[in-house]
Amino acid sequence: MTSPYPHLLSPITLGSGPAALTLRNRVVMGSMHTGLEDAPWHVAKLAAYAAERARGGVGLIITGGYAPTKRGWLKPFASEMTTRMQAMRHRQVTDAVHEEGGAIALQVLHAGRYGYHPLIHSASARKSPITPFKPSAMSAAQVDRTATAFARSVALAVKGGYDAVEVMGSEGYLINQFLAERTNDRSDAWGGSAEKRMRFPVEVVRRTRDLVGDDLPIVYRISLLDLVEGGQSWDEVLTLAQLLTEAGVSVLNTGIGWHEARIPTIITQVPRAAWRSVTARLKAEVSVPVCASNRINSPELAESILADGDADLVSMARPLLADPEFVVKAAAGRADEINTCIACNQACLDHTFANRTASCLVNPRACRETTLVLAPTRVRRSVAVVGAGPAGLATAVSAAERGLAVTLFEASPALGGQFRLAMAVPGKEDFAETLRYYTRRLEVLDVDVRLSSRATPDDLAGFDEVVVATGVEPRLPALPGADDPRVVSYADVLSGRVVPGRRVAVIGAGGIGVDVSHWLVHDPAAPGPDEQAGVDEWMAHWGVGDPSLHPGGLTERKPREPFREVTLLQRKTSVIGKDLGKTSGWAHRAVLKQSGVTQVAGATYERIEARADAVVLHVTVDGEPRGLVVDHVVLCAGQESVRSLFDDLRHAEAHPGLHLVGGADVAAELDAKRAIEQGTRVAAAL
Repeated sequence: MTSPYPHLLSPITLGSGPAALTLRNRVVMGSMHTGLEDAPWHVAKLAAYAAERARGGVGLIITGGYAPTKRGWLKPFASEMTTRMQAMRHRQVTDAVHEEGGAIALQVLHAGRYGYHPLIHSASARKSPITPFKPSAMSAAQVDRTATAFARSVALAVKGGYDAVEVMGSEGYLINQFLAERTNDRSDAWGGSAEKRMRFPVEVVRRTRDLVGDDLPIVYRISLLDLVEGGQSWDEVLTLAQLLTEAGVSVLNTGIGWHEARIPTIITQVPRAAWRSVTARLKAEVSVPVCASNRINSPELAESILADGDADLVSMARPLLADPEFVVKAAAGRADEINTCIACNQACLDHTFANRTASCLVNPRACRETTLVLAPTRVRRSVAVVGAGPAGLATAVSAAERGLAVTLFEASPALGGQFRLAMAVPGKEDFAETLRYYTRRLEVLDVDVRLSSRATPDDLAGFDEVVVATGVEPRLPALPGADDPRVVSYADVLSGRVVPGRRVAVIGAGGIGVDVSHWLVHDPAAPGPDEQAGVDEWMAHWGVGDPSLHPGGLTERKPREPFREVTLLQRKTSVIGKDLGKTSGWAHRAVLKQSGVTQVAGATYERIEARADAVVLHVTVDGEPRGLVVDHVVLCAGQESVRSLFDDLRHAEAHPGLHLVGGADVAAELDAKRAIEQGTRVAAAL
């Protein structure tokens, strides 16, 4: 039978000799530090997490980063590979992967100045803008010992049963810090010129080869674009790639941007496969396999990259959090059943950088494989789910996967609830993939879906369990003049029921207010994010240039031309967007600034005055009255739970198995992460 993805699913051999590794396909699960790596009592959870991905068909799994020394920890007492005891503990993980027919590599990562502890050191004593501690400058002897420590960690990984290793030389960690003038002002043998700055990574690889022999596959994560001032030039990147190949690297895995870079590289507003062209440029210059990475989330896109010769392997990290069966579904012609990563970062990187165990918004079972279990039901009980927003969809699908008989009621003619509004926001187009996934799963699982059906207590009387997921509705503030038809809710705007004029005031600057502002300033005629013109336009706005002309890939940003004049207001005096996601909020705030959105904090809303050709929003800011003359006022002032059905059932004691989930339970912005997890947990407990 012809493979639907012949390049993606074809095998590849890494390395040579007895220890050469043949992968069953070209899919690499890229390194993600989940938090399960840091404590020995989490080894069983880590093994289950990795085994589920191996069972799902991934060619090569790369672990989260393990430090070669204590000074290289990501945080106090974080993961390290420094003793034989630690190595042998990893046998539980590697054995679990091998039992499922997979292969696994350990990533060795020294945090350098990115570590969150006072012991950090780096090439120079230059503090990172994203960590609180200033590093000490490493002595020449410390540099030498650290290069050897990398090699020893690799040797220990072999004892732990790993099939390969990855040396982390990207994202702004220690090796990257040695390579860039930005962070290396040394004048000894480890700095002072591009050649000397490259000595450290080359020594790491050379000493590793000397210690483990010629056969073990060594993957090196190379920074193609640093995207920071004082970053490497393209010629330096190519020279480094050649030196690493000569030193014994088997595969070059591509990395884009330092963590401190002010250009987004993987969040949802980044176009899919935005970085494939620079990966192709590297592949044309080297003799070892090259792995593409960043914002690749579908088998079709991965196949295209390989078929066009832009790379030899494809790294998909978060997509394998979202769906551990990504590969087997693709191979079986079931790509429409893949739970696609939407690059939101809300449960993965945001958790990691907040010192929490990572998971996934669209798959809350990720990293909870041993605790959030959808066990098959012994008795086929009937379940009614009312409401088909994220919480209801997660409940219905998870309950049906357990074997329960599920009926899903939805009052509107379409699935998705408030999620349909989110996917209308520019840069969040991938959110539509989640609704595509749920729609298909409901079909496959034979769930009885009743659209345009507003459930009543009588409709629900015969079910064993009832889950109410009726969501939220926009809160309408008691503001004089708010009954004017030119005062509309965010739902009116994002659904297309109202097309605002050229001058708009947005009341409420939480996540929804920021999203609505993005929608308002975006030109609907602009090229889409999946069109090359859209990618080029995005790169220009963020100042990403030709790396052969601009060191680090940085160039002057092209100004954005906002489609509307937008004023975004909030009652709080704090910085607007302060509470947005840790790893993506800064980028959303940057788009507001780039688009000329006027931001007003500490506003007291007084009244709305109707005029023939406009409305005037009267506010008080810092004790001074202001009048904003606009065509429309958009209300993003929060939500209220829709729970009348639940209250009716509860007060009448009409149903013993009654549950409340999602926004109907707690109205807090549009929190899909909490809604999907809560719906999944309720379904698991039915």
